[in-house]
Amino acid sequence: MAAATSIKEVARLAGVSIGTVSNVLNHPDRVAKTTQRRVRQAIADLGYIRNDSARQLRAGNSRQIAIVVLDVTNPFFTDVVRGAEMAAEDQGVVVVVCNSGESIDRERRHLDLLEEQRVRGVLITPIDDTRTSRLEQLISRGTPVVLVDRGSGWPNRCSVTVDDVFGGRLAAEHLLERGHQRVAFVGGPMSIPQVTDRHHGFCSSIGSAARLDTVTTPSLTVASGRRAAAQIAELPATQRPTALFCANDLIALGALQELTLRGLRVPQDVAIVGYDDIEFAAAAAVPLSSVNQPREQLGRAATELLLDEIEPNGAHQHRHVLFQPDLVVRASTAKAT
Repeated sequence: MAAATSIKEVARLAGVSIGTVSNVLNHPDRVAKTTQRRVRQAIADLGYIRNDSARQLRAGNSRQIAIVVLDVTNPFFTDVVRGAEMAAEDQGVVVVVCNSGESIDRERRHLDLLEEQRVRGVLITPIDDTRTSRLEQLISRGTPVVLVDRGSGWPNRCSVTVDDVFGGRLAAEHLLERGHQRVAFVGGPMSIPQVTDRHHGFCSSIGSAARLDTVTTPSLTVASGRRAAAQIAELPATQRPTALFCANDLIALGALQELTLRGLRVPQDVAIVGYDDIEFAAAAAVPLSSVNQPREQLGRAATELLLDEIEPNGAHQHRHVLFQPDLVVRASTAKAT
């Protein structure tokens, strides 16, 4: 591969100084029109591409922000990132996407690299406690941080989240209204606060109105949903839950697949409610009822808060934005028979 053309080569071909080429690129008003044309012709002839990232790093004015998500393969985060990109694009800012893969060590390595790259700010869905020393260190060194899909009661950072406790309650109330007396929560790990909140909201609303089981999964994936459903399907019919509330739609889709393969009908034998309302929920073989989150709005709102904090005018005030979810009812839930 040929080496990139340097600004020195452009200056040599145009017969000017390196400083003049720099002025043509950054301050053309300081250069005579005839000289500008000669320099731009040299740039075109040599195929020169300016090293914008190096220039921005020297100036301490990168046009990049980053978003660190739990699982880049989860359509929920795809939509969050899309919202972040739309808001950033409006301001001429690029979004770098990092995947922690639900690994604390990987999350820490990403934050180290992003700080080295001098990104202007970080959007993050942290894996565990938001008071981690690494995030606090990042903030103390001057990099703004906004939590996405996580609440924060801390005064030195903004957050944008959904009321997951309320979302769990919506699912519980819906299944109770459908007449279900044996229900189960399926999801995990419980170290993820969103899962804990959804579980808490669901269990508190079920109370003593129905028999409640919890099937904990190691991850929020289709494969985990299938394994959990396999355990449930093997229970005697008199002990098997007649309804499942899954911590996200991927688990719900996995459960739907496994139950169908094992000859159980959804919703006649087992009803299913998911969470997130990703596009695939409505497109499933049995369209899934799901608790809807405003995914793109989460990303957009978080990015707007971050860009406002980055502005040097000092007028930014930290805010904690809370969205309310709603339940979308489809064919996967029906009255218990």
